[in-house]
Amino acid sequence: MNEPVTTLQGTAALAAMFEGAKAHDRAAFLPYFPIGYPTYDDSLAAIEAMAAEGVDGFEIGIPFSDPLADGPTIQAATQVALENGITVRRCLEAVRTLRARGVRQPMLLMGYLNPILAYGVEAYVRDAHAAGADGLIVPDLPPEEAAQVKSACEKVGLALVFLLAPTSTEARIKLVTAQATGFVYLVSVMGTTGARDHLPETLPGFVARVRAQTDKPLVLGFGIGRPEQARQAGELVDGFIVGSALVREGAHGAEAVRALAASLRRALD
Repeated sequence: MNEPVTTLQGTAALAAMFEGAKAHDRAAFLPYFPIGYPTYDDSLAAIEAMAAEGVDGFEIGIPFSDPLADGPTIQAATQVALENGITVRRCLEAVRTLRARGVRQPMLLMGYLNPILAYGVEAYVRDAHAAGADGLIVPDLPPEEAAQVKSACEKVGLALVFLLAPTSTEARIKLVTAQATGFVYLVSVMGTTGARDHLPETLPGFVARVRAQTDKPLVLGFGIGRPEQARQAGELVDGFIVGSALVREGAHGAEAVRALAASLRRALD
């Protein structure tokens, strides 16, 4: 098991993360978990537990009332978080707290555009960087409308990740791969997040179409929830994200999250 990144931040930390995983001939594993579910303290405990299991990075979920890319499991969890009073500012506080508690893996903030606009783009990026975040994933921000966010991220070295779907055209793949920093997020299936029984048979072809246009790291998300799926994803791309399956375990406590994360991580060895 390789050691997590300890001193770098932003795109440099992500590059080191992928290099470290590649040196061990495996893909990077980035769990998703929302701040505030089932409680604020429980969500931090779950993330700390996964960090201790040697995951490579995190997608930190920022709860939002209209999470269009998320399936029912994450929608329900983030609604609970909102009812618990979780705000963007509280999520940034959570990142700062996790850093203070020794979580060193790269952390990307996964949140929607409206809360960022309400907070203020420049202030959000500045405060995310100061808290210890390494990048942003904003599912409803297309690259054509991302100039302000991209500029703010570039000033402090944060990654700005864009998404591609299996239906993306060659022109869309060219645009997104040119604009994304840190990595390119590949959505494995059409629709919203959520664990599936099988990854689609068309996935290798989709990955090959994107790989033909970029040498940036490719990270797969949506539909992965079991060790055999982690192994399958790891053979195709540079990293993968697991969300709904871990969030579902979150209802049973941090130890349940730890156990699933550990099984997914061990599947890569």
